[in-house]
Amino acid sequence: MFRLWRSITTAHRSDDDTNRGRLVEFIFPRLTGKFFIRLGCVALAAWICFGVFLMPCIIDGESMMPTYDRKGFTFCKKWSYWFSAPERGDIVIVEYVDGMYLLKRIVALEGDTVEFRKGTLFVNDVEIDEPYVRYASNWNLPPRTVKAGKCYVIGDNRSQMLSEHIFGQTDITRIKGKPLF
Repeated sequence: MFRLWRSITTAHRSDDDTNRGRLVEFIFPRLTGKFFIRLGCVALAAWICFGVFLMPCIIDGESMMPTYDRKGFTFCKKWSYWFSAPERGDIVIVEYVDGMYLLKRIVALEGDTVEFRKGTLFVNDVEIDEPYVRYASNWNLPPRTVKAGKCYVIGDNRSQMLSEHIFGQTDITRIKGKPLF
């Protein structure tokens, strides 16, 4: 295998005007110490970027329409809540089960009382203006108090029946960050 790689990497290496040698060297680099150092640096930078700061997320569902399209892509900014707590109105990425994340909006924080009356959201008996909700609902949900260490999340698309939604109280620790865009 090494002989094959070596024969490919040494073929067509020239400094002629066609730059064909540079293209071959770019696609099939020589396996030198410098190559492995560069490879290690790129791998370390990718691990730091995508393991610590950003998490790629595919949006596949209608729960946040029209704020987010049914299909899409974004990154989760993991640093969003390193030095501050989530706030009401934040759009967040919540870990639902291992490897599955949901895009939701925080509508209430710990200690708040949440309820829906004929599709209208009330937090602490105050009607909440939600201009981002374009699809009306007729949800009725009795008052419930958000427990300590939790927040109440729900999607912006309320046109489906209440039983078809994944929403409710979630641990603050399950919130992984905010979408980048």
